[in-house]
Amino acid sequence: MSDESHEPLKRLFFALNCAPEQRRAIAQWRSALELRSGRPVPVENFHLTLMFLGAVEVAKIADICTAAANIRTPGVPLRVALDRLDVWRRAGVLVLAPEQASPELLRLVYALEQAMLPFGFEDSPKEFRPHLTLMRDYRVPVPESATPPEFYLRADHFTLFESHKGRYRALAEWPLVAS
Repeated sequence: MSDESHEPLKRLFFALNCAPEQRRAIAQWRSALELRSGRPVPVENFHLTLMFLGAVEVAKIADICTAAANIRTPGVPLRVALDRLDVWRRAGVLVLAPEQASPELLRLVYALEQAMLPFGFEDSPKEFRPHLTLMRDYRVPVPESATPPEFYLRADHFTLFESHKGRYRALAEWPLVAS
């Protein structure tokens, strides 16, 4: 392929957004950890990624949104426990994750992955690991916490986000429960 596409690109991902009160509670808990390593993820960027699409041609976004609108959703709002603090050493991140992902969350992710296959998107072959990133460039062990994490991310919709210069902007969202 000698002629490279000069189509404008956007970095996109599907995620469950965090409500403002959840963000504040998680940020408060994170600051109590008194972390001395890494870079904190901005509070307004807290989310739980469902599927990372990467660089996408702008011309494909409408079709991606149509495919996302047609997936079978759980039919109920999602409630994801974020009750485990973990360090992913290879990625260099400190995360909040569920001890166990709910079947509804896993079905939503699978439906999204299937809907994106015609566009050539395949999330990495790794198993989906739900998480909310607290810190980047984190290179030390899991910190001790006086209060164990007990957060519940509640979502009644999922969102397509654009990542641009460290900020996330919602492009479209779809309800998890038919109205």
